[in-house]
Amino acid sequence: GENTDPQRIAFLLRKQWTLYSVTPLYRFSNAHLRNYSRLLSAFIAAERQKGWAVEVGVELDIKVAVSSLPDLKGSDQDHAAILVEVRTSQKTSEEKLIWSGWFCSVCGDDFFENMPEDFTCLPLFLTNGAESYTAIVGSWFQKTFDCCFHRLAISPLNLSWMAAMWTGCKVDKTASAMELIFSVPGLLQPLDISYAIHPEDAKALWDTVQKTPGEITQEEVDIFMDCLYSHFHRHFKIRLSAAKLVKVSTAIASAHCDGIIKVSLGPEIGVLAVVWTGRLLCPLAETQA
Repeated sequence: GENTDPQRIAFLLRKQWTLYSVTPLYRFSNAHLRNYSRLLSAFIAAERQKGWAVEVGVELDIKVAVSSLPDLKGSDQDHAAILVEVRTSQKTSEEKLIWSGWFCSVCGDDFFENMPEDFTCLPLFLTNGAESYTAIVGSWFQKTFDCCFHRLAISPLNLSWMAAMWTGCKVDKTASAMELIFSVPGLLQPLDISYAIHPEDAKALWDTVQKTPGEITQEEVDIFMDCLYSHFHRHFKIRLSAAKLVKVSTAIASAHCDGIIKVSLGPEIGVLAVVWTGRLLCPLAETQA
């Protein structure tokens, strides 16, 4: 976007985000964000009064800000991302951000063809902060916009796509290794295998596999992973294809099968990582919705 504000998007970085899928929001409007901020603040305050998660002896004011992030979308059809931030302030100290979450739509144009007019499609919801706040913010959105949330897991197939996507991005010479973590099923004691690959080697391999720069196919991802597996088998006589890929981590981002992602690199590439990841997960979010 022309009005990209790196500061506004820096909040994405170096935080761990938990993924949820969300059904379309009914009668949500960008024109009413300030009103939503006020209503959600009041809702959280009322819930705290009921006695959940109250810090003993501390009088905290809760402030909620609901804002729009126009830069965070996958295509022109997509709705701008919506950021929700919960801050506490005490008389004596400045405001402290205690929870953040954002709704995003990075699904591309085909996703919206059949969307009825009154519905806003923001199928991915990412949260950082205490689960008690996630629950309460989620319950306000459910009541207000008639939507449902589900925790979103990331399949080994999607993790291997992420490994390929992030490997294909240019990073500097000092970038950290790409690490794949596998869990070996059917054992009495859980066993994880960690496989670290030098980023330049991983990139060189991907460059030989990828036919069209900027595009990725399932076949290319399969070949890329098979090459990594056979290299590992040559050295360690272990067949990784029999284990389950549970985590991918690269200089750009990391993702865990439990639906947790973390973006490490600067705003531009960070936004790209999120957009791509969202594109992978949107169909998943849609099937869970």
